[in-house]
This record gives sequence, C-alpha cells and structure tokens, in this order.
Amino acid sequence: MSGPGKKSFFSPFKLWKNFLKKPNTIRYPYEDIDVFGKVGAAPEYRGFHYNDHDLCIGCGTCQEVCTTDAIRMVEGTNIGPGKLGKVPEIDYGRCCYCGFCVDVCTTGSISMSRHYLGNYPTPVDKIGQPEVDDLKEHFTWTPEMQYSDEPGHMTSGEQSWLGLERETMGELPANERWDSFIEIVKGYSREAALAEASRCVECGVCVETCPANMRVPQYIRAIWDGDLERSVKEMYVDNPLPGICGRVCTHKCETVCSIGHRGDPVAIRWLKRYAIDNLPSEKIAEIAGQVSAKPKTGKNRVAIVGSGPAGLSAAYYLGGLGYKVTIYDSNKKPGGVMRYGIPKYRLPDSGLDRDIEIVKALGIEIKTGVRVGKDIPFAKIKASADAVMIATGFDLPRSTKIPGIDGKNCYQAFELLKLAAEGGDVPLGKKILVIGGGNVAFDIARTLARLQRAKQKKADLTMICLESGKEIPADIEEVIESKDEGIVLNEGRMPKEVVFKSSKLAGLRHIKCTRVFDESGRFAPLGDESDTGLFEADMVVEAVGQQPDYTYLPDETAKKLEIVRGRILTDENGGTDIPWLFAAGDIVHGPDIIHAVRDGHNTARAIDKFLNGGK
Repeated sequence: MSGPGKKSFFSPFKLWKNFLKKPNTIRYPYEDIDVFGKVGAAPEYRGFHYNDHDLCIGCGTCQEVCTTDAIRMVEGTNIGPGKLGKVPEIDYGRCCYCGFCVDVCTTGSISMSRHYLGNYPTPVDKIGQPEVDDLKEHFTWTPEMQYSDEPGHMTSGEQSWLGLERETMGELPANERWDSFIEIVKGYSREAALAEASRCVECGVCVETCPANMRVPQYIRAIWDGDLERSVKEMYVDNPLPGICGRVCTHKCETVCSIGHRGDPVAIRWLKRYAIDNLPSEKIAEIAGQVSAKPKTGKNRVAIVGSGPAGLSAAYYLGGLGYKVTIYDSNKKPGGVMRYGIPKYRLPDSGLDRDIEIVKALGIEIKTGVRVGKDIPFAKIKASADAVMIATGFDLPRSTKIPGIDGKNCYQAFELLKLAAEGGDVPLGKKILVIGGGNVAFDIARTLARLQRAKQKKADLTMICLESGKEIPADIEEVIESKDEGIVLNEGRMPKEVVFKSSKLAGLRHIKCTRVFDESGRFAPLGDESDTGLFEADMVVEAVGQQPDYTYLPDETAKKLEIVRGRILTDENGGTDIPWLFAAGDIVHGPDIIHAVRDGHNTARAIDKFLNGGK
C-alpha cells in the first residue's frame, strides 16, 4: 500500500478548518496602543520568546518546525513523568520571529513577548539583575538578550496547527450490545487511522511511560506511511502480544501524550489494533518469526509455569533465541486471565488466539490442563529444564469477610467470569449486587447483566464501591459504558453485612464510606454507621481483588523465596534467590498486561544470560 507521503505534524486533516479564520495583524511594528494597561505593540506581536518550564515537556516540536534552524534542544531541569528533560535553546542570529514554534507547541509553554529589541545584547548594567536571572530558569538564550514580561504572541485556544481532536472510535450502541458478547469497539477505518496517525508529533514522550517501552512513534509513523508490515514489525521488537494490547492495554502512554496537554491524546492503543487487524495473520506470523535466533548447545531447555501475558512474552523471546520452551497451564486453553478474566466483548477469542498461535509458531510447546504440584510435581519440571520461570498470576479471590458473605448465593467474580468464558451455566439471580469498583467488578457486572437480558429478558444489577468520582479505580470507559447498559453504581458506600431472611438472601446492608486511604496512602477505609441503608438482592458477587496461589511450590523452594504481601521479590530482571528460578508478571508487579509483557521480555534476557554463564 502506498503511503500519503512525508508526514507533517501540522495535521493536514485538521488544519484546513482554520483557513478562513481572521489573522491577527498590526499596521506598524512600533504602533503604540494601550494593551493590558501598558503602551506597546499589538497583543499578538512577535517579540522575544518565553518558555514556561512548568509546562514544557521537552518534546522538541518547536525545533522540528523551525524553518531557520534557530532552535535546538539542550539539557534542562524539567525532569519527571511525561517529561524528557530537554528545553529549547534559541539562536536570535537565526530566528525570523515567525512564531511557528508558538503555534506548534504541544503544551502551550512557549509564547513571545510584545517587545522586539533587535539584536541588542543584555546591557552590562542589567547582567545579574533578577529579571534576567529569572529568564534563564525558563528559556536558554543564545546570546543572552534583554527580556520584557509583557505577553505577545501566544498559543490560541481557538485554533491550532496540531490536530487536537481525536478521531472518534465507532462502538456498538448500548441497546445493540447489552444482551450479547459481540465486541463493542469496531476499530478504525483506513481513513480514520491515517487521520489519527497524522496527529502524532513523534516526540517519544510516550515511550518512556509505556512499561514495555514500545516504539510508539515508529509504528504510528509507519501507519501514516501506509506500511502496516513495518508498523507491526516495530511492535514485535518489544511486545509479542500487540493484538491483545491493542484492545485491552491500560494505555498509560496516552496519559503523557504531548498532544493531550492541549487536546485529546493520540489514540495509541487503537492505532496498534488497526495495524494488527488490517494485516493478514499469515503476514504477521512471518514478521514475528523474523527473530535473531542463534544456535544453542548444552543448556537450552526452559520451563514456564503459567500461560498468561508474562509467560507468553518470555516464551516468544526465548524461542527466538533458539531455546526449547515448554509452558504448563492448569486451564483448558492458554491465555490465563486474558482468556478467563476479560469478557469477550472486550477481548474476543479470535484476537487472543491469533497472538497465541503466533507465539506457538516459534516452536513453543504449551501443555494445558496440567496442574503443577498435582498432575506433575514441580521437582519433575525442574529436572526437565535448565531454568524455570513462574508466572502464575493472581487467580485466588480476596474477600471483604463481612458477615454472611460466605452464605448461599454469594459468589466471587473471577469464578463466574471463568465459568462464562468456558460457556458454562452461570448462576443468575433476578436482582444482583456486585461489590467492588475496579475493572473486574465492572467486567462481572456487565457480564451478568448481559446474561440476565439474554435469559430473563431484563437486567437488574446494582454495584457498590467505597470510592467516589475520580477515585474509582476502574477505567472511565467502563464506568460510562456500564451506565449506558443500565447498571446502577452506588459510589462511596461500604458493605457491612449480607442480610438473610428465612434462610434466603435478602440484600446487603451498607454505610457511608468516609475514607478509603489513610494519610500515608495505605488502604484503610472508614465508615459512618449513622448513614446506613439496605440494597435488596437475591445474589451477591464480590470483586475486591485477587491474590496468588503458591501451593504448587515445594516447601523447600517457597522458603527460599522472599514474598511480601503476596508478591515475590526479585531483582530488576526477575531473578530470585534461587539461581535457576525466575518470576514475572502479576506475582511480581501486580495485575497489568503490559507490565507483564515487559516482565516476560526482561526475564527472557536474564534467563539467556544465566544459561550462558552470565554472558
């Protein structure tokens, strides 16, 4: 497919809407008018520059747009999440005062003063004065120039050279999806994907925030160029599950997108999905198979317990290095929580199986339905391998342990999600209440509501969570979509007791939640007993978190591991106190698919180094 040509972050799909806007002009450079109570040039006059370091993220779009090469990025003090630690340095011997740098600034940090003083250097008597020294903290000047704090040309909130509005993603309306498990998100068309890709300024701020450090600018640029093969190849460098992540990734990268400071962040996740969905599976498998395999002699057998994202990621990269990898999983099919914990309306089996089959194509053997510690001793797995990695995830439920929660018609979310994924007979009440405010809580609530509508023609589902507003841990789209589907969310309420009447579940007593976390940030909820109520229900489901199960490990092995609050402490690459044993994924860093992918990749490198004598 031929691409549309050289990419421009002036976003040609968006720019024409500004074509007829009236320009800001003045008659004479030194026309005196009273602006902001001061005499000077017109408010949009382009004088010397000012850069607000609190806003500047060092993305470098000002340097890219400069037509005279007057700007270069140098080391700065703006360091932190979503910032690259760079600031623009301007050479006024080259600057033509066009203001392009202001117009294209993604955060609006750059502006221009209303005073133009030619090329006068800072007078000797001004050196060391506060106004000059303060300026140095915000902008690097070459050479140092006198500065006026009167604002001039600034970023306009009404128009921009950048595409500030995201391309709308098509979704099934609520009344077409709420009684089935058809995938909700439709995916971008080619036209929409090109328009969205054109918004990316290729600054790379997102790369540092992505747990897997995916090459986001490169694969988005390839989409813009119309080269989906190159785009997918860039993805597989750091992520062997791009189709899955293109649907259910937590997309932390978008939270620091430079365009998001003034508009909507680039839809990085949806662009990833577009490239994968629009390339034949055979071509993706061919690209994924182009790994730098090297022949191995001697120690080359690796066993992995768990076929979730961490296990699959490690297997892919180890397989690419020539290792013989065997994965063991207790479930009927591979995928772990991705298959049994995420509803099909978010992640259909077709998208999941495609990524898994591509991993298997590298010669990876996956033994499903094998319970380590029961069907096969852990010691036997160790004896068959030169290195072992455990990535078994969090598959045991946590409980509120409130009175009555272990009674009849009380269930755990994950067991019901797994039953639904397997096509089993999921128990259904007529009036269901779900406890929890995370993604799993919304997943089970929306799943049960669908089953209610499909089997009972009516959904009656209520949720209760401790948190309120922005404190709710679930993704905002989960909250919005569940409301559209008729699910009622009661925020800021604390469950106290499951109530039974005549041995039948009658409802849940609750009180007002006054605090979720204490001053140190630890989970320590408090409630107001004077503000109480009862939610009627004939079925209660808990979705308040998961925890790991290490019973498959022999006692002598478990004793050598340092486990804190359910998580195994490892070095930065998954190594444990047992040289041949490695750990990755949820049991190390908690539930997050993209973190697990990163863990698997890093641990694969560590295993390779271990089996090569530290080389």
